[in-house]
Amino acid sequence: MRIYLVQHGASKSEAEDPERSLTDEGRQTVEKMADYLTSAGASVDRIKHSDKWRARQTAGILAASLKPQSGMEQVSGMAPDDDISAMGISLHSEGEDVMLVGHLPYLSRLLSSLLLVDENRPLVEFRMGGVVCLERSEDRSWRLLWAVIPELLHGSSALREAA
Repeated sequence: MRIYLVQHGASKSEAEDPERSLTDEGRQTVEKMADYLTSAGASVDRIKHSDKWRARQTAGILAASLKPQSGMEQVSGMAPDDDISAMGISLHSEGEDVMLVGHLPYLSRLLSSLLLVDENRPLVEFRMGGVVCLERSEDRSWRLLWAVIPELLHGSSALREAA
């Protein structure tokens, strides 16, 4: 089972658009990511998104490319400041590959709750030739910034084969 966490694309300000739709640049960025994920062989069974329009738009763009078998689902409790505990419990019993499209700080807190374990439990699946980038923040704590595995560079079905 895989979990993909996705922050919605760039959105308009509330003054510009009360629903905070994606900007043209935000839409284009998500479309490029959807194309990349598809060409790399990513596969999801279901895409869950918050009830905010920008998250639904982002999920829709991703779903159009990834074609999740179980479709898209709006989930309550995924707003930026919502409690993550219910989602954490839900993910532990989940059987499908799922993509969650939402907001910060919700996604960041959820990721931390899923990953922060003791030093004897690996947090990242390293691959030979792969790169993991950490960044130190102003409070001097470290965060995972990004990771690229060699399989991503080899095109179609690479993500599925990396399992």
